[in-house]
Amino acid sequence: MGTITLRALSALLHYPDEALRAAVSEIRRVLLREQIVSEKQMLRLEPLLFRLTGGDLISLQEHYVETFDRGRTHSLHLFEHVHGESRDRGQAMVDLRDRYIAAGLDPASNELPDYLPLFLEYCSTLPRNEALAELAEPGTIIATLAGRLESRGSDYAGLLAILRDLSGGQSVAPEDMVAVEDPDDLEALDAAWEEEQITFGAMAPTAPDAAASCPQVQAMVSRMLEPATPPSSPRSL
Repeated sequence: MGTITLRALSALLHYPDEALRAAVSEIRRVLLREQIVSEKQMLRLEPLLFRLTGGDLISLQEHYVETFDRGRTHSLHLFEHVHGESRDRGQAMVDLRDRYIAAGLDPASNELPDYLPLFLEYCSTLPRNEALAELAEPGTIIATLAGRLESRGSDYAGLLAILRDLSGGQSVAPEDMVAVEDPDDLEALDAAWEEEQITFGAMAPTAPDAAASCPQVQAMVSRMLEPATPPSSPRSL
């Protein structure tokens, strides 16, 4: 697929730093060149690109933390929305990290495997049909995050909307969503996803893999123009 496109979108979802700011122009060129992202979607992405290049870095970082790290409502850790802090999340982490390794992606930083930017980089290593199939697994989570960010008026809403469109995900009905003002209450959303039979691979309880991680933005950006290496053998989910 547009493997470079997925890497570019992944980079934009990372904690902003000088390396990301410096890469925004190249990211824009990549997205326009590959045309996986439509013109309409690019217009929705522009507020974020503008903010990343023109805003005060400290303010950008504070905004990122306020948006994604304070509470679970907008968390970029996918399994928090499915398993919370239950033991099931541990085995899900192990299984997902095994997928990464099988695809030739060796996580190398401090993030857990369910961190959405890392998951996007993993998808970028796969052929287009496989990448879309993998992205569809957490499609409901992505779509619901997009809806929440839109209701908040966040600059990141356009980016999540692009991922929602690529994944084909449908958001949870508003009456079933956890209120944005109550970021620690996941029961309603968990119940809604369970009712919709949302799955993310086969999972079973075990202890979390605390060593799992994700690549740094600067290294990711430097690889954006490199061709992806597909898995050497079929993956078993």
